Amino acid sequence: MSAIGSLIFCVDCGNLLNESTGDENTILVCDICGTKNRDIAPKTIISESKPEAFPSALRSKRSAVRTLTAEDKKKDAVIAHTCDQCGRPEMTFYTLQLRSADEGTTVFYSCECGYKFSTNN
Repeated sequence: MSAIGSLIFCVDCGNLLNESTGDENTILVCDICGTKNRDIAPKTIISESKPEAFPSALRSKRSAVRTLTAEDKKKDAVIAHTCDQCGRPEMTFYTLQLRSADEGTTVFYSCECGYKFSTNN
């Protein structure tokens, strides 16, 4: 009997044998040629595959989508809103859901000068 990974094959005809029991004293009989093959000791098989080994339409479309880098994630959104403190034409903002789910979000604005304020939507 020969084994490749967790698959056990008949030594005479190469037929795939029934599932191993993991007991070396067990005899596995080949369904094709009738050869008696000794079972193998139990072993754990760990296999890894690369994503490109399994092509898919979704994966090919994913390449067109840009992946965010750590630098991109650090950037806040910018809005054309004049700062009341220094007069800069743009401010950064982010939103958080601080109130109940049926109410709007809270928008936090900040300017490079350090001025900050928030509004409830």
